[in-house]
Amino acid sequence: MPTKDVAIAGAGIIGLSAALELALAGAHVTVFERGLAMHESSWAAAGMLAPIDPGNPPELRALSAFSFQLYPEFLTTIERLSGKHVPILATKTLEGVQELPPNAHQLSAETIQALAPGLQVSGLKFYLLEEMCFDPRALGEALILAVKQAGVTLLEQTAVLAVESRSDAIHIHTTAGDFVANEFINACGAWASDLSGIPIAPRKGQLLLTQHPHLYADQHLTAVIRIPRLYLIPRPQQCVLIGSTIEDTGFDQSVDSTTIASLHARAAELWPPEQDAQIIDSWAGLRPASPDSLPVIGAKEPHHWLALGHFRNGILLAPGTARLLRQMVLNEPLSADLHHFAPQRFGATHA
Repeated sequence: MPTKDVAIAGAGIIGLSAALELALAGAHVTVFERGLAMHESSWAAAGMLAPIDPGNPPELRALSAFSFQLYPEFLTTIERLSGKHVPILATKTLEGVQELPPNAHQLSAETIQALAPGLQVSGLKFYLLEEMCFDPRALGEALILAVKQAGVTLLEQTAVLAVESRSDAIHIHTTAGDFVANEFINACGAWASDLSGIPIAPRKGQLLLTQHPHLYADQHLTAVIRIPRLYLIPRPQQCVLIGSTIEDTGFDQSVDSTTIASLHARAAELWPPEQDAQIIDSWAGLRPASPDSLPVIGAKEPHHWLALGHFRNGILLAPGTARLLRQMVLNEPLSADLHHFAPQRFGATHA
């Protein structure tokens, strides 16, 4: 049987980012993917990097900040290896809330209209966040090329069926045969429960893309607009991405036209130029969520690692999770505190 240093189940952004980090540290890495790489939650995501999103649990704040700081290095590495540039589409977010958080400065009407001409405040208070946003599909295309260039073996259409920890190594049973590795990482996203014993569940999100062919240049959206349960993100070619729902519908990835119409109507109330926009695409993805909406990062048992449950923040948390996995696998000092994310809070076997 082939022997690999590190085996990873799951080729979403968490799995591939970990593979890249470990390969660049000298590990021999194989990634198994039940479907196509970067084609589930990562493909469906909006691509916002929102480390201080007020909708996130406070326990996530430090890990989010750590991962956000790694992003320039992360993108530079991916672009160098892949030869593909991942463009930043927006660097500012207009955050609308009922009550301003401490130290936030409420924006003037003039500033709001300069960034989002026509925005209807509707009783909300808006403040400015310095964030980044990009198309995760562009990132996915570049990341796949980067991991291959780094020497990672990527086996698509290959599901991991079972994992056995033995005294000599980790034995991995897949639909393509059996493999042996020194270390194993479960990064299976919404499909992680069977292998991990952790109650990760899919949370469906529906999104749509609109186009505004008749807007004048001074009417274009130049910043992300985010309010509770709704966001609008500028995209190239006069397009706007609108999302998103959070639904408990199991592994159903169907798109409901009524839901899409409702999202679009809410977006048009917030930003009236949407009233004349054309819906050109819609889709759904399955976010992997733990019961407390926090990631699961750590050891299930010796040499068997979990990187699960990143929910709405997989894109944001990918470089930070990858760095921490490398440090754990290679027994290096950790760069961040992981006690909030320990698998043991769900009864995992290894402390």
